[in-house]
Amino acid sequence: MSSLSTGLLSLDGTTLEGGGQLLRLALSLSSLTHIPVHITDIRGKRGPKSAPHEGGGLKASHLSGVKWLAQATGAKTEGMEIKSRELTFEPTRYPEALAESMENLEISRSKKVPQKSGILWQNRYDGETLIRKDSYIPASTPGSIFLILQAILPHVLFSTPRDEASSGVSKDKPLLHRIIIDGGSNVSKSPSFEYVDQVLLPMLQKKVGIPPIRMKLNKRGWTHGGNVIGSITFDVTPFPYGFSLPSFSFTDRGEVTSFHVSILAPGTIARNSVREKITNKILMLYPETEIFFPVDEDSGSPKRLYLLLVAETSNGYRLGRDWMYDRKATASMAEQKNEQLVEQVWKELEAEITHGGCVDEYMQDQLVVFQALAKGQAEIDDGKGRGPSLHTKTAKWVAEQVLGVGFDEKGACKGVNFRVGEKYWERVEEG
Repeated sequence: MSSLSTGLLSLDGTTLEGGGQLLRLALSLSSLTHIPVHITDIRGKRGPKSAPHEGGGLKASHLSGVKWLAQATGAKTEGMEIKSRELTFEPTRYPEALAESMENLEISRSKKVPQKSGILWQNRYDGETLIRKDSYIPASTPGSIFLILQAILPHVLFSTPRDEASSGVSKDKPLLHRIIIDGGSNVSKSPSFEYVDQVLLPMLQKKVGIPPIRMKLNKRGWTHGGNVIGSITFDVTPFPYGFSLPSFSFTDRGEVTSFHVSILAPGTIARNSVREKITNKILMLYPETEIFFPVDEDSGSPKRLYLLLVAETSNGYRLGRDWMYDRKATASMAEQKNEQLVEQVWKELEAEITHGGCVDEYMQDQLVVFQALAKGQAEIDDGKGRGPSLHTKTAKWVAEQVLGVGFDEKGACKGVNFRVGEKYWERVEEG
């Protein structure tokens, strides 16, 4: 490792949850702060119990995010390959070095250059005005698109360079960053398109203050019913140079006022069955609430059965639970599958509502990075009798290691007041 810094922050990849989240958040924060990290035993808890060292390591979907961040930051890396269980990631700290590393990454204004050409950012102009930057992340497998987004989104939001205002950008309209990511849109044990669209993004925008992020589902990507690689377009407006994210507080959830039901199932009969069963469950306990059905879609395969249930409250919070049915079942068990799907999702959402918190278990860990970067105390009421999820504990641990922040027993954190575009490592070295 002679070409890399000796001042690496070492992180044990088997800590707490011991999966891909530790890797994603560590590299995400490293890309912002330019603090180099060395992660050992990557996803070390993902191997079989009988032979733990045969599993884990970088998968193709993890590598997509790592490569993008490395390219975006001009990072020196070691171990950036599939199945690697160890990775060193050192972003460059000097603009001239980054410019040299990206010398051929920015295209000219010629419209003849294809959009999906492997170039990190492609500039799009309206006359002489730069209106958009495009990026494309390909995939060889239907790994979760949203886990890739989770890794790169903080960098996209918080890395606006100082000189962007003088590079032909319109002063009246913020520069849009368009990112097309291939992979899975509906993958077991990962955020679905529906959950991100109906829970994650609305909460980030309305409650945290993240600029609007628009999504377009170009094609669904599945790991059930045959692997299918999908595609989603994200339009992101980054924060301006010098911006600090104000603190935020998730408290006083309010009463449940409506439910949103999204169903992906094979055929009309299956969808109607799920719809009737979940409607009866809701009206039995919440007869006065409104019920909406934003998604009612044929999944295209008997092996693709999915339900998302979202509870919306009077104070604008959203709690979601979902399940991509993944148990073995025969064709004759179709009605039984529908019943199991509805029972499990409803039971889990009822538990979320009973806890009384402002966020569901899936949302908890998504907020940690913004708490840690914000200016002032950011508080999250995650309910009573539950405590933080293992993913949330892992995210907090990574934030503590990289940024030095702390979280109290109520989930509050005093952020580091990260300023967009700042040389954060100088602040760290100055003490």
